[in-house]
Amino acid sequence: MESVTYHVQADWDPEAGVWVATSEDVPGLATEADTIEALTDRLRTMIPELLDANGLLESANGNARIV
Repeated sequence: MESVTYHVQADWDPEAGVWVATSEDVPGLATEADTIEALTDRLRTMIPELLDANGLLESANGNARIV
């Protein structure tokens, strides 16, 4: 079973007081949250939705796994 890796950049924005996540691998991904745990939870939902919306989920052969 082949897996696909998507890279997500998460940075702390001290001015806004939030974690910000973006990705060149996941088109349209840009989100923020107050804690890294909340950001991770949000990404677990958003990434598969964005991959599906962009027609990229099929290229992962249904093996998309958010860790």
